Amino acid sequence: MRWSLPAVLSLALAATSLGAPLRRALPTPVSASTARTYLSQLTVATPSNSPAYARSEFKTWDTISGACDTRETVLKRDGTSVVTDSSCKATSGTWVSPYDNVSTKTPSDLDIDHVVPLKEAWISGARSWTAARRESFANDLTRPQLVAVTDNLNESKGDKDVAEWMPPLKSYQCTYVRAWVTVKHYYDLTIDADEKTALQSYLADC
Repeated sequence: MRWSLPAVLSLALAATSLGAPLRRALPTPVSASTARTYLSQLTVATPSNSPAYARSEFKTWDTISGACDTRETVLKRDGTSVVTDSSCKATSGTWVSPYDNVSTKTPSDLDIDHVVPLKEAWISGARSWTAARRESFANDLTRPQLVAVTDNLNESKGDKDVAEWMPPLKSYQCTYVRAWVTVKHYYDLTIDADEKTALQSYLADC
């Protein structure tokens, strides 16, 4: 049987009302086994912040379609029954932050998290990229790099890597580390020794 999108969403919403929260999130990362292979291929190096990181080195948000920029595109992707105004700003909807399972109907309560933070990318190799490649990284909707999450949780994460911070929702940690490795591998970013140890430990339990 082929299900229409409205039917699928109706079933998902029904599941939510029964206690199974709906989390429509980032593109699916590679499998745990592939992530372990990718991890073994990543270069271990000491992070470098020379020249010093500046947020302005990563342009956000790009226009994706019509009046919709990257942030609004992610909000529409990750939410349910999202309503937007004429400038594509989300005005209502329902979102469940996958990092902590917190639900909200207020778009301003959400940040768009870069799974691999911009500063982490910078000190892991992006400092040598062109401005265009950094912009592509900061607005990447193809890799599992952008996800709508609770704003205060995103602030607590800051620029921390997986050795320093993980989503508090344990059931999402495997997805998170798989996404992390997927992004780092695709962009040929380095990892430090503590980061590798943490990734190996989490992936062993996936």
